[in-house]
Amino acid sequence: MQTSLVSDLFSILDRSALLLQNKSHISYLEGLCRAGEDIYNDTVSEGALSDQLRPLYASFFREQMTAEDVRRAFQLAALKGMKADPKPGHEMTPDALVMLIGHIVALLAEQAPFTILDPAVGTGNLLTGILNQTKADHVEAYGADTDDLLIKLAYTNANLQQKDIHLFHQDGLKPILTEPTDFAVCDVPIGYYPDQETAESYELNGINGKAYTHFLFIEQGLKYLKEAGYLLYLIPNRLFADDRERRFHDFLQKHAIILALLQLPLSLFKDGKAAKSILLMQKKGQNVTPHKQALLAEMPDFMDEQAMRGFMAQLDRWFAGRSV
Repeated sequence: MQTSLVSDLFSILDRSALLLQNKSHISYLEGLCRAGEDIYNDTVSEGALSDQLRPLYASFFREQMTAEDVRRAFQLAALKGMKADPKPGHEMTPDALVMLIGHIVALLAEQAPFTILDPAVGTGNLLTGILNQTKADHVEAYGADTDDLLIKLAYTNANLQQKDIHLFHQDGLKPILTEPTDFAVCDVPIGYYPDQETAESYELNGINGKAYTHFLFIEQGLKYLKEAGYLLYLIPNRLFADDRERRFHDFLQKHAIILALLQLPLSLFKDGKAAKSILLMQKKGQNVTPHKQALLAEMPDFMDEQAMRGFMAQLDRWFAGRSV
């Protein structure tokens, strides 16, 4: 990835989105979607801006660029739009975590083809970041989101990166039209789930008398995994503390094995109460045996390069020596 190239691509997306925003009286993010769709389809949907937009669009795709360059540029533009018009649920997974989760998926999958689902896909930033790191020749990817704008951004993002992702505009806690997958990944939405009728179909409904969205998404992810499939989620640090009646503990005993729990540095979060960890689990099955030891670690500050190199070496050694 070339930093100057990412800056150039961002500039094209940014200038195009601003032109469309001002001309069509739409939000910046809606302008970004229209610009991305125009670039992908080699059209100019706003004829009055043709003289300004066509040269921008024509300079977007170039021989030396990669899908990761496009993801980084699109991420910058989406972050700008979200900062200008903040809305609940319109947050993006920090780039360092996208790279780390993608690295873990690549270690687990190696070069074998696989299928992957993100039931709260958002803008597609996490899912496409994972796809960009895989060594597999073939990956079948699925994503779901209930938010109209986010799923539109995910569609645009995937198209610009030339990724074939099956996207569903729906509540990710309702039935998803896909076969069981090898991986379930998610930056888990946190809070209370309002659809009590749907929540009642989940074993993890009613923890402490409430329908917690984050618990339900873990159950949904495990439900849509193949036997021995891997669940790799960003979870709130309070997840296990919230399980005062140990219902979640009992659920995991039946359905999954915890392989790793990596507590993220507090420096990543503005509010310590919003701190998260990476949870890696394997769904139980006939050929699944418990690991000798789960990897439990507190990650160093991402800005501490020496400490991060040491941590990544430890992580790679653990995966190299895992028993299954």
